[in-house]
Amino acid sequence: MPTLETLAHNSARPLHWLTTATAMAAVIAAAGLVQPDAAATGPSAAPASGPPATAPDPAGVTYPLDCKGLPVAVTATAQGDLDGDGRPETVAAVRCDAGSGTPPHAIYVLTQDKAPGATPRIVATLLEAGKKQTATELTIRDGAVTASLLGYSSPEVPRYSPDVKQLAKWRWSGGKFRQELTNSDARSV
Repeated sequence: MPTLETLAHNSARPLHWLTTATAMAAVIAAAGLVQPDAAATGPSAAPASGPPATAPDPAGVTYPLDCKGLPVAVTATAQGDLDGDGRPETVAAVRCDAGSGTPPHAIYVLTQDKAPGATPRIVATLLEAGKKQTATELTIRDGAVTASLLGYSSPEVPRYSPDVKQLAKWRWSGGKFRQELTNSDARSV
């Protein structure tokens, strides 16, 4: 039976320790190179390249409204990823700043190109000002834009007293935004 003094590891030389240290360093380096695949990290993982994308600033956009010389007012905004590309869009409710009355709104979807210094741009119009509706309570939830729309049941209804309220929802589908009117209520609001 071998004695403690005759076992090989009991008399290790510097070359033995150098070989062991090199092997351990190789294992640690290989473990650092192995990365989990994107499916394993899930949707909450941040993109590996750079800081997270920011939503476009609605103040940096020229809106296609004919305000007859009056300024344009952005009255509500919401931000979120509407098309599933991982970059947030901004939805803006915009109207002419008439100072009185209830000018109609237009609702636009804005995006920001990835290029440094790029300005935000309009990529979709969800509500045209010609529909003569006022947008309130603008939100983005679960990839859908929702707005309460106030309007008029007839031309005889005074413009200061909308009598129709609709909850409108838009969702990105098939390469464009599709609108769903979720409810309509012809009543004084």
